[in-house]
Amino acid sequence: MKGLIVRDYIRSDYPEVLRIWSETAMGGAERGDDHLVIDKSIALGGRLLLLIDSGNEKIIGTSWMTFDGRRIHLHHFGISPGYQGKGASKTLLIESLRHVKEKRCQVKLEVNQTNKKAVNLYKRHGFTRLGDYDIYIIRDVEKINLLSEPVKP
Repeated sequence: MKGLIVRDYIRSDYPEVLRIWSETAMGGAERGDDHLVIDKSIALGGRLLLLIDSGNEKIIGTSWMTFDGRRIHLHHFGISPGYQGKGASKTLLIESLRHVKEKRCQVKLEVNQTNKKAVNLYKRHGFTRLGDYDIYIIRDVEKINLLSEPVKP
């Protein structure tokens, strides 16, 4: 797809970034992904790339890469529905992987196995499945159990 520009996020982009995340069901502030968390992740060595349609200056994609000192975690990678299936994801992924290569770190991502288009995109660019791992998360830190008794479901 022609007329695409990849650039770094700036704080004033946040409302449009939230729009993309909402359109693509990647979540947003309700999952703790607010502008302060984005700023913090960037300060810690992460990066949030935006894909822009140069024809109308509209943000049409995001690629958020966080860094833990050893590995880059690629998440919130998505393209606005109206631009999907036109090659835009390839442009954004290549720029994301360029950053990974410059950092000289492993890169890891999570993708729903039912999202065949995304799985195929990642496989074409060298990603391989990491065994048979289940992924667990605690989003609400208030629910962290510090007692020795197990939490009842």
